[in-house]
Amino acid sequence: MELDLDACYRAVSSRDRRFDGVFYTAVRTTGIYCRPSCPARTPAAANVSFHRTAASAQAAGYRACKRCLPDATPGSPEWDVAASAAGRAMRLIADGVVDREGVEGLARRMGYTSRHLGRLLVAELGAGPLALARARRAQTARVLIETTSLGLADVAFAAGFASVRQFNDTVREVYATTPSALRGKRAHGADGGGAIELRLAVRTPFAGAALLRFLADHAVPGVEVVRDGVYARALDLPHGPGVVSVALSDLAGPGTAFVPATFRLSDLRDTSAALERARRILDADCDPVAVGAQLGADPVLGALVSAVPGLRVPGAPDGAELAVRTIVGQQVSVVGARTVLGRLVEAYGVPYDSGVSGLTHLFPSAEVIAGLEPEALPMPRARGRALSGLAEAIVKGDVMLDRGADREAVRAALLALPGIGPWTADYIALRALGHPDVFLPSDLGLQRALDRLGAAGAEPDTWRPWRSYAALYLWNSLAVEER
Repeated sequence: MELDLDACYRAVSSRDRRFDGVFYTAVRTTGIYCRPSCPARTPAAANVSFHRTAASAQAAGYRACKRCLPDATPGSPEWDVAASAAGRAMRLIADGVVDREGVEGLARRMGYTSRHLGRLLVAELGAGPLALARARRAQTARVLIETTSLGLADVAFAAGFASVRQFNDTVREVYATTPSALRGKRAHGADGGGAIELRLAVRTPFAGAALLRFLADHAVPGVEVVRDGVYARALDLPHGPGVVSVALSDLAGPGTAFVPATFRLSDLRDTSAALERARRILDADCDPVAVGAQLGADPVLGALVSAVPGLRVPGAPDGAELAVRTIVGQQVSVVGARTVLGRLVEAYGVPYDSGVSGLTHLFPSAEVIAGLEPEALPMPRARGRALSGLAEAIVKGDVMLDRGADREAVRAALLALPGIGPWTADYIALRALGHPDVFLPSDLGLQRALDRLGAAGAEPDTWRPWRSYAALYLWNSLAVEER
């Protein structure tokens, strides 16, 4: 995880957009920090330092460049590849855990003392949890100021600030301007219908059409809908329900582009959490160039990668929900699983007046499912017992399925539960934990795809560390052939 200074400077000199969000360049002579692809004149090597996070650059006294907007980038893909404690903490901070639960709450979720976690984050990311959370709030605030018509007080609380004064001071310090100046001549007031329209940064190429198809095929009635190129779903957020709608289409690359997203939230304090969960669905921090370079050179996968560059692993906004969906989907077709899940939602989900046609419920919580008798669930009794056991383990805290959990510990805890085998544990890791290097050798779909390619004897280990993407390419090849 150590930054290679020479490699960083070469990336800055060539304005390589692939490294935007991976590190930040601070220029001593100007007092600003930039993304590697900033179009400004390349500074002398003696005048720059490199930082893993925007928070690190801010803590060192630098302000964000107004030309390249360095914080408007996807996150580092290394956080998912390495899955270090620092990377896992970054995911939880982005979800707003520090804003809601404080540093002690973040440390408790990570299984560390707050002091040890602070030392760890400073050593690896150059900033402690409070500074990292502050940088995230500043980024969210800037996006809301520049792209919505929310009043500035609403922006402050939506971004996670405790007060308007704290919001004003942070914006001045980070961006060397006032919130009013950032907004310019935009009119104040709430957006029509209470919707917040934002853009989610992704690295390109981005196979939005294939992602939309996957989400449509797996959409749970009442919770998710897909129509006219838009995926929408209900979100169970910390302060209340909400809806996210994303318009998905293919985006060419390489570089950075934006996916339009609309949020309807019952509580503006959930803005950061909703943004982060939408980004999980899109696998927005993926590095498609790195994935394509390795898998595209493979004799089995090369043609699939060339046909659909930038394929994503569809993430899950809620790990417990994905785990329930995975158990229901054991040994049944996708269509059959959707039917059972729809019944489960209708019977035990929370009714929700979302304002979006087809979105009628929040997915049943683990607490609700844990309180049900297995025989009451619309599935075979053994699978119902497995589902109840999983829900109970989640409620007790024996299984943690957020992005801050240690993947190996989660896998071991899942396999210790009755009715959960390697396929279920690995599929949960792939989609709920954002693991980029999972392969499911017993999956019938993957076996069928390899057979069709005449590659039944392929060695998945040659696809490391991107085996999850290899699996998606194989599943996608089946979906394309069947349409």
